[in-house]
Amino acid sequence: MRRVAAVSILAVAALVACGSDPASPSATTDTTAAGTSTGSSAAGRTSATSGNVRLVKVGQFDAPLYVTAPPGDRRRIFVVQQAGKIIEVRGGKNVGTPFLDITSKVTSGGEQGLLSMAFAPDYAQSGLFYVYYTERSGTESIWEYHRASADRADPGSARLALRMQDPEPNHNGGLMIFGPDKLMYVGTGDGGGGNDQHGARGNAQDLGSLLGKILRIDPRRSGSRPYTAPSSNPFAGRSGARPEIYAYGLRNPWRFSFDRATGDLAIGDVGQDAVEEIDFERQGKARGVNFGWRPWEGRRRNFDEPAPGAVFPVITHSHQAGFCSITGGYIVRDHGVPGLYGRYVYGDYCNNRLRVAKLHSGRVSSRVLSVPRISGVSSFGEDASGRVYVTSLTGPVYRFAAG
Repeated sequence: MRRVAAVSILAVAALVACGSDPASPSATTDTTAAGTSTGSSAAGRTSATSGNVRLVKVGQFDAPLYVTAPPGDRRRIFVVQQAGKIIEVRGGKNVGTPFLDITSKVTSGGEQGLLSMAFAPDYAQSGLFYVYYTERSGTESIWEYHRASADRADPGSARLALRMQDPEPNHNGGLMIFGPDKLMYVGTGDGGGGNDQHGARGNAQDLGSLLGKILRIDPRRSGSRPYTAPSSNPFAGRSGARPEIYAYGLRNPWRFSFDRATGDLAIGDVGQDAVEEIDFERQGKARGVNFGWRPWEGRRRNFDEPAPGAVFPVITHSHQAGFCSITGGYIVRDHGVPGLYGRYVYGDYCNNRLRVAKLHSGRVSSRVLSVPRISGVSSFGEDASGRVYVTSLTGPVYRFAAG
């Protein structure tokens, strides 16, 4: 997400001109569970990889921002809506009552709202899940909930896990996921505004701030502590540094993901005026990494000040080429889509073509996927089977399928 004066990743009105190409093929509709399509026509075949790919429409939602599923649960997906509702999809149909409705607690609009959810690794036993949202005060927070039944959360079970003071309404990060080590990783924005004007060097380079970071925590209550920071975190025990920090130097890591096969980490970090970037590190190698913001925007010098050990992105896109707000995706491990297997899919809010790349260290080239253009790409998601989804803020949610 960009600064307030620029294009917001979550502002539909600002980008009404970025609609779908009427000449693009239409997506088919998914009439099964979050799984296999019954349609036989291939919408949007691609030759960018070794096989054909199409998009299958899962459903229409109200400003969807994320898709996920409980670990091991192959029957359902859950769609997070910006205003504060989480919708369960089972058997290809929306369950009538929202799984959770916290609209009364959420400030929604622009870059604020209910931004993501994460099921605990032991959800089947514990019934615990977490939501990341903007409170009425404008503060970003993570709350723990219990399920009440298979299809309903207990709204009265809310427990505050982590709250982050946020000086401005944009650059909120917004994603939390459980990593291969079963700990929670949290993406936080730099606090908002242009050029990270917070303190002498900005929040992102300040190890005393939780903002502009990837955090790594155990979100469960431990005695009187609402969460704990593992002692294995890179800055644990360092004077003046927050022990929650796993990586830093990020402007707004709106969406990031772990490769479910290898544990590699890919981060889509939203740029400012010139460059959008994808950062990539092999499993465990992002520990303590400085990704360079604000001294660097992509590989472009932004401030003439130090960024110790800064690591450059593997993919960059310029605003001159029509990009404005990168949306990080997933390395696909769905054997049902061999044309994308092992490749990273991602998008951009303004450039409405989805892209694919084979990630590795160093510079990486990407290609356009020959699938329907998607206006207002807001997020990607992954279910328990490894199937990958893409959401549009205008309402539709699609699943990648073989052509």
